[in-house]
Amino acid sequence: MILCCGEALIDMLPRQTSDGDTAFLPVSGGAVFNTAIALGRLGAPSAFFTGLSTDVFGEQLCRSLDESGVDYSMAARSDRPTTLAFVNLVDGQARYNFYDENTAGRMLEQNTLPDRKTASIDALFFGGISLIGEPAASTYEAFALSAAEQVPVMLDPNIRPGFIKDETTYRARIERMIGASTILKISDEDLAWLSGAGDTQDLARQLLERGPAMVVVTRGAEGAFGVTRTAHAALPSRRAEVVDTVGAGDTFNAGVLCALHEAGRLSRTAIEAMSDEQMAECLGLGIEAAAVTVSRTGANPPWRRELKD
Repeated sequence: MILCCGEALIDMLPRQTSDGDTAFLPVSGGAVFNTAIALGRLGAPSAFFTGLSTDVFGEQLCRSLDESGVDYSMAARSDRPTTLAFVNLVDGQARYNFYDENTAGRMLEQNTLPDRKTASIDALFFGGISLIGEPAASTYEAFALSAAEQVPVMLDPNIRPGFIKDETTYRARIERMIGASTILKISDEDLAWLSGAGDTQDLARQLLERGPAMVVVTRGAEGAFGVTRTAHAALPSRRAEVVDTVGAGDTFNAGVLCALHEAGRLSRTAIEAMSDEQMAECLGLGIEAAAVTVSRTGANPPWRRELKD
């Protein structure tokens, strides 16, 4: 199975009642949660590890995972509250107010980590805001670093500078996790934040020197490219009528992992041996799935039957 490790939360989206009053619609979300959901819908063996509350919102998250065929039996359940993200639209731009103190996800401790000896884990995925807040951030880092020698690790930092209170500590954690990763996926914006200005191709190849076997860079409407030490592929984005981009990168991650799984290439050795054409196949599924996600409201990844292939 592919075990996604990171945040699950409830996005409280602004709505109006029939009487014109302001209300909020609770929607299941979180970057890593979205990737787990997308993997399940694409037909990959998907599992999810996080701190899950037993409250009403935690039960909603569990239902969403069940509906997409995601195994969350390894999640740490507690009666702490679920993280809530209230969304406000200001001049058309989304702004978030997070309620995350002492939540089930934020307070995740290392003694709750899954036992890799008893779990059938083929790969691990990490990323998102779960790598910022303590103690959960240190817990996920410890899991990634300890597992990296046994199974491939994919990392998508999905950097949110506005949430980072201790940049020095955060940068050091991301650098360590990059060093432990087999696959690093990063947006061009995150690449600039992490490595500074420069040609994205050159910066991606420099990241290979820090540990990953494969670096994938997404460039929004311009598509994505991937590099290993011997292979390179770049694909344009798919045409789509964009409704919003929520969950697009998360779905792309799932597409890449699913393609590697289906091709039997979900290992460092196989990734290092990939050809340009095989790299393009991985990117292609990610781009195709993400194109469906951006065509509808919210993080709503496609089922495999909705894709052309």
